[in-house]
Amino acid sequence: MIFNKRLRTYITILAAALGFSSNANAQDVAVSLSFDKSTLSENDDVFVNVTMKNTTSTSQYILKWHTPFITSQEALFDIYRDGIKVNYLGPMVKRSAPIASDFFELKPGAIYQQKVELSSLYDMRVSGNYTIQYHANAPHTLADKKNNGISQEALIAPSESINIWINGSLPRGSVINEQAPESFAGGALTLSQCSATQTRVVKSAFNVAQTMSQTGDDYLQAGINSERYSTWFGKYDAARYATVKSHYAAIKDAFLNKAVTVDCGCKDSYFAYVYPNQPYKIYVCNAFWTAPLTGTDSQGGTLVHEMSHFYAVASTKDHVYGQSGAKQLAISTPAKAIANADSHEYFVENTPNLP
Repeated sequence: MIFNKRLRTYITILAAALGFSSNANAQDVAVSLSFDKSTLSENDDVFVNVTMKNTTSTSQYILKWHTPFITSQEALFDIYRDGIKVNYLGPMVKRSAPIASDFFELKPGAIYQQKVELSSLYDMRVSGNYTIQYHANAPHTLADKKNNGISQEALIAPSESINIWINGSLPRGSVINEQAPESFAGGALTLSQCSATQTRVVKSAFNVAQTMSQTGDDYLQAGINSERYSTWFGKYDAARYATVKSHYAAIKDAFLNKAVTVDCGCKDSYFAYVYPNQPYKIYVCNAFWTAPLTGTDSQGGTLVHEMSHFYAVASTKDHVYGQSGAKQLAISTPAKAIANADSHEYFVENTPNLP
């Protein structure tokens, strides 16, 4: 994916400071947010002005999908309404580990600005005081450290939080529940926009995903704590283990007992995506068709990855992609590893085989 050429006109070198947080200057890239108005009505789209600044004397490289300047494919903002977390409604995409072409360069002192629409990506229908903060995921490291001189993504500081009042279509205090579709005995797989060949592939991958989720659940229900668990989820902790256990119970149940739809219409380069508030529909894309049926980044594992994203299942995020990043996350931040979709996939793919 590449930036639209017209967005490049927003890159300028500015001499004056634009109100970036002083704490952010310890990072490579600082982010500031602003609104044009302090109050919006139910008929207004919610736009936020996002500004990124390279605070260093060297070029910094940022993953394109860690910016809101392209079509959104992950939750980059933490939004709260009267202290209650607002759910992200946009797509959550499974990708391969990043390569050099996935980064864009922000030159020393450069500033990149863009107006970003939020109301189509977050549920902002309820009236109230909204607090918004930009908060990208942890930096990604390239597998090939000689790749165009880029070894790791720049450290992007979270922005300071800003507030806006929205007079929404629902009264203040309304509760929005993300209801899962009704379950029924035996589960079912429905296919959409799939050719005959694609239908055969998806059915095989679905069967593999059912088996993978079953074996993952069996492992955790047995209370096993081995190298396999620690590799993907980190050092044993009873509370974290219980969380992972509940995730696989829900993933297994979804594959066995829910009405799952796989849509083959996506033509993008990545593996697959879902809308986390719309269980249990999975959109598979180009990389899915060339992936192996089992093993690392497999077709079956991709379906497990995507199933884990649904709020009605495990509500996982995409903190890192790839086995290398997932292993490092388990060591450095187990609390994020147990919420990382690729970590859940690699645990059940179990390649290389770990006891």
